[in-house]
Amino acid sequence: MSRDFTRRDSEEDPHEFSVREDFPLESESVPLEMSRKQAGSPEPEHNTDRSLEQPSPPLYSAPTRTTLYDRDRGYRLRESEVQTIAELGKFRVIALEDLAQHAYHGRRPQFDQDRQSLIRKGLVRQGTFEGPEASPRELLTLTRRGHRLLCATRLLPATQQVYYDFVNPRAANHDADLYLLYQKEAPHIEAKGGRNLRVILDYELKRTINRDVANLGTQAQTDIAARHGLRVVRNKIPLPDLTIEYEDSQGEMARVHLELVTEHYRPRQIAEKVRAGFSLYTPHGETDRLRRVLDQHELTADILSL
Repeated sequence: MSRDFTRRDSEEDPHEFSVREDFPLESESVPLEMSRKQAGSPEPEHNTDRSLEQPSPPLYSAPTRTTLYDRDRGYRLRESEVQTIAELGKFRVIALEDLAQHAYHGRRPQFDQDRQSLIRKGLVRQGTFEGPEASPRELLTLTRRGHRLLCATRLLPATQQVYYDFVNPRAANHDADLYLLYQKEAPHIEAKGGRNLRVILDYELKRTINRDVANLGTQAQTDIAARHGLRVVRNKIPLPDLTIEYEDSQGEMARVHLELVTEHYRPRQIAEKVRAGFSLYTPHGETDRLRRVLDQHELTADILSL
């Protein structure tokens, strides 16, 4: 569930908790005298250069390996493994099954091979969480080492925030579903000529708006909201779960704000998200309840199902 800026909550620091490590760690370092691409020292959680959002071959079609370096340690990775750590960095948490389906187009043997390799190298962590109807759900995230490698090698644009670790175990399943929201929405954006898509999670947006409020004061709330394509509702700025920022067909910057509305949302919260102009997604089976809530508040909105 996304939050608003009225409390200056800082993002929780990543912490350790019990997750299942499927494989022993494997460093797989390579000699420095191999062809090494020197990288600068980017700021934490930011990267530069090429964007992985540009059209590229499916992950399973790239068997060649490249060597990526973090300080004096090198990792020989397939191109598909490189793109996998980039996806995990952008979304923080992705369900194992969803990554296999969307990034690998269902090529499960290739995905399992990459997943096991990245876990052995200590770049990715897999954890078991309680999913829908109390069924176990396997989720993936970058480790601190994987995050450091992603930053050092500048695989993503400088504007793309990257994350690692299971920060909030209770919200892990909700956070993992944001990857599905992106997979639903991105094709519509690209079909209209959108390009250079950037993922903005509520962590980043909350931090940016809090900084703007600290600098400009609460009296500038309306201007601050407009700066980020948001609205003021009931004297606060509701924040979406996920924002996709992109260049439209005219080369102008555009945004779409997405909210995953679950059974835990109260009617007032749902009404607030509609008034904020967010696109609403809901898990299967929740659409009818959401429509009843909107009818009670005399609101209309498109409701999309995951």
